[in-house]
Amino acid sequence: MRNIDYPREIERIADFMRDYLSISQMQGYLLGVSGGMDSALVLALAVHALGKDKVKAIIMPSTNSNPNSLRDALNLCDILDVEGKTIYIGTMVDEYFSKLAPEASTLRKGNFMARIRMNILFDLSAEYRYLVLGTGNKSEWLSGYFTQFGDAACALEPILHLYKTETYEMAKHFPIPGEILDKTPSADLWEGQSDEQEMGISYLELDPILYAMEMRQDLSIFPPDKVKLVQKLQHNSSFKRLPIPSMDTPCLL
Repeated sequence: MRNIDYPREIERIADFMRDYLSISQMQGYLLGVSGGMDSALVLALAVHALGKDKVKAIIMPSTNSNPNSLRDALNLCDILDVEGKTIYIGTMVDEYFSKLAPEASTLRKGNFMARIRMNILFDLSAEYRYLVLGTGNKSEWLSGYFTQFGDAACALEPILHLYKTETYEMAKHFPIPGEILDKTPSADLWEGQSDEQEMGISYLELDPILYAMEMRQDLSIFPPDKVKLVQKLQHNSSFKRLPIPSMDTPCLL
């Protein structure tokens, strides 16, 4: 894996965020804060880059959200001294599915929630004239573990160039509580959800394989079943990473 100078990389990201905001002529940044590690890191980076007065944290729990997620998100806002706004999305989600799609799977409901949250963020973006920050990392992007036009919809992605294991290392440079750093990675879209359980591989296993694939290194040092799984994850999600096809930009699958 890569040997990253994290203090230097933090300043590089901060410069990127400041420059992009200046070009956009918007007033600040807002993002969805879930109580998880990635959004905590992006919130801390935004505050580091711009100061607390130009950053807003939007917390959007649903019916099945873990209560600890809301607690951790609010605690993080207190620690970083950031304005936190809580918007409960359970009513709108539950009403839609109870009336129009009671048979919907947890996956459908999860994707719907991710897109509802991004709709709310973009509406608030228009109200405050704040850009929407994404919280995705490179591991999620390359393996397809994100919702198209949901959590992947944003104005810019500050940590998309970092693998998940690298985001953990960078997070250690900020006052992010251990309750957030130590929790099982989850999008918190339904009870008991876990990134690694859904993907079938841990980030500690996933990231070195993704990196080796990116660098065109020998994959024979990894368990064949894990390599095959990662290749399948990449192949099956390739459509998510392509520009929207049109007559001028045909699908490249």
